[in-house]
Amino acid sequence: MNKTERAIIFLLAAINFTQVLDFVNMVPLSIYLIPDLHISAFQFSTLVASYSISAFFSGIIAALLIDRHDRKISLLIAFTGFLIGSFACGIAPNYVTLLIARIISGTFGGLLGAQLYSIVADIFSYERRGRAMGIVMSAFAIASVIGMPLSLLLTNVFNSNWHLPFLANGFVGLLLLPLMIKYLPSLKGHITTQGPSTLFGSLTNPMKVPIQRSALIFSCLFMFGHFLVIPFIPSYLQFNNGFTILQIALILLCGGLASFAAAIYLGRFSDKKGKLPIFLWSVFISLFLVVILTNMPTLNVLIALLFFAVLFLVVTSRIVMAQSMISNVVSQNQRGSFMSVNGSMQQLGQGMASLIAGVIVKTNRTTHQLSNYNWVGYLSIAVLIIAVIIGNKIFKTIDKTSDIPSDDEQSLRSNELQLDIIE
Repeated sequence: MNKTERAIIFLLAAINFTQVLDFVNMVPLSIYLIPDLHISAFQFSTLVASYSISAFFSGIIAALLIDRHDRKISLLIAFTGFLIGSFACGIAPNYVTLLIARIISGTFGGLLGAQLYSIVADIFSYERRGRAMGIVMSAFAIASVIGMPLSLLLTNVFNSNWHLPFLANGFVGLLLLPLMIKYLPSLKGHITTQGPSTLFGSLTNPMKVPIQRSALIFSCLFMFGHFLVIPFIPSYLQFNNGFTILQIALILLCGGLASFAAAIYLGRFSDKKGKLPIFLWSVFISLFLVVILTNMPTLNVLIALLFFAVLFLVVTSRIVMAQSMISNVVSQNQRGSFMSVNGSMQQLGQGMASLIAGVIVKTNRTTHQLSNYNWVGYLSIAVLIIAVIIGNKIFKTIDKTSDIPSDDEQSLRSNELQLDIIE
């Protein structure tokens, strides 16, 4: 990875950090949102799902146009709209306005993921993509290490003011905008190659190709199973297990550090040893961890720190491996559209998982304790097993190959050539 590539990849990781933090902040802030807004578990899960479902629809629309425009321009537009949504969350006075603000954030935030992953896949060949994708996706770990604990502490210090994390994240995003304009190169190599013949071909083409169709089904199921248990973790730790705000912040910090290590080092390791074996082992181990999580007895803080470090490491590993392999089921000239549709399917899976978890989990209005959380865990395990069976059939050949070529091999390398010229 040369100097120019490193600069671009770390800027993309910073952009991804603000997007991820805006989304994951809803999880720890559940501790404040549920009692402060006087809402039920289902109403909270609706707040979480509104982001994902909005991102699903915006991603579908973007898939029609994403491969017809410069990726830099598309990224700038999406990021600007996302920041507007973040600031709207930061000034929302009640449940309804916060719900509307989450829809705005999701609409534009959903566009960011597909753009980021498409840029990474365009610049880096499959043999080098694991490390690059790991750096960009380390944003989840950094958001866990720094963002979520800091959001909890910031809210706690300022009299349970849950608006502050959204405002702070918005200001961080404002600092990134001029850097994006200055340092991100124009990426148009995908436009010169043969794309879908019609506007709606971006949506219909993946459904005509068996491996792409299967990859989309896998993405939706995988994220559904993954996200089922996520939204209620902090609330479960505080209201059911008696952990304090500071202890939960430490748990998230420890888990985030493990996630960061997994995203960086396992991504690099997978480029040498293969992504599929790491993915399969990560999912297998995570099944047992989900059972423990959703049936968790009262634990010593040190044991809880160790448990969540392992959990976050395994979860991050399986996500990074899956994302890297999915990006290789399509050629570069259609990758932007496909990754946008894929991102939409993932958002749909997350949104439906949040809604269904909200239906299953019940909240005691007086103590705020959660019940039926264990059933959410069992459902998560069942769905993940189905997703792994599908994923194994898809990726057992893809993981051994380089990028899928398109009709114009020279054009596929144009973005990498542009970077060499820039450097």
